[in-house]
Amino acid sequence: MTLERFLIIGAILFSIGLYGVLSKKHSIAVLMSLELMFNGINVTAVALSRYTVPYLLTTHSGEKVVQYLLTGQIFTIFIITVAAAEVALGLAIIIAIYRTHQSVLLTDSNQLKN
Repeated sequence: MTLERFLIIGAILFSIGLYGVLSKKHSIAVLMSLELMFNGINVTAVALSRYTVPYLLTTHSGEKVVQYLLTGQIFTIFIITVAAAEVALGLAIIIAIYRTHQSVLLTDSNQLKN
């Protein structure tokens, strides 16, 4: 696969997630859409790291070897870690909303201000 295909896949995942965040009223669906957006960013970061950051490394025997920096993969690990924390905190908030209002719709969450 080429870089363009990976970028298209990442853009499609991000777009589906953005549509879900903007159009859904159910809070679990919004969290799932956020995860889709994060996965689109992850695909793009890894693809850009793989296809745009190669460098030549000379070994002890004098042969040239193409190495790739792992910056996209490391960035993706950080995104996955933040996404896991976001899901844990989001689910805790959703459970608290459900216990008080018996609903998980986002339109009911505006009553947390009071």
